[in-house]
Amino acid sequence: MPTVLITGANRGIGVEFARQYSTDGWDVIATARQSSPELDQLKLRIETLDLSDADAVAAFPRRIDGPLNLFIANAGTNQPMNTASAGDARDWQVMMMTNAIAPYQLGCALLPKLAEARGKAIAISSGMGSIGDNGGGWVPYRTSKAALNMAWSSLAMEAKPRGVTCVLLSPGWVKTRMGGAGAEITSEESVGDMRALIDRLTLDDSGRFLRRNGSDLPW
Repeated sequence: MPTVLITGANRGIGVEFARQYSTDGWDVIATARQSSPELDQLKLRIETLDLSDADAVAAFPRRIDGPLNLFIANAGTNQPMNTASAGDARDWQVMMMTNAIAPYQLGCALLPKLAEARGKAIAISSGMGSIGDNGGGWVPYRTSKAALNMAWSSLAMEAKPRGVTCVLLSPGWVKTRMGGAGAEITSEESVGDMRALIDRLTLDDSGRFLRRNGSDLPW
């Protein structure tokens, strides 16, 4: 039975990944700062993990036993939206840890487990992290995702010689708490597309930044 580790699995895209992989017979390890009724009803292995806590992130990989086929770094925050105050700046620091630093730290620490299975490490990024396609605004969020892109690109270089495929995916504009009710697609559609893409990724794709349909996004 293949094993997948999903961060931020208590709602939205994360819980949908957990639901779909569980339904298909995967052993799912779901992490979140706190669980949710939606996650609890899936009856999975749930591990508490706050990605803003550097000590918790450093200690977490010791909880994973055996080979890991897939790591999905999904957890993230879109707050703050502004940069107007000292409070915004402090929240921005937390965002950088949650959205960029912690995923990379976990990815590095999990490489031995992923290498055992010649697995895949997927980071959920965003088109808003593209410098080449910068539409302005949302500066904290854009910078956090751009930082994630650079970190994951570097992780791909470290991982490829070990047979681990590392790819960044943009899920699109999804109807979640973060994306809002006016978004274009449901989490079921987004995750279904991303899962199909993940299935067909090979080591030759490592280091790419892709839309959920498999087309390349500009860096």
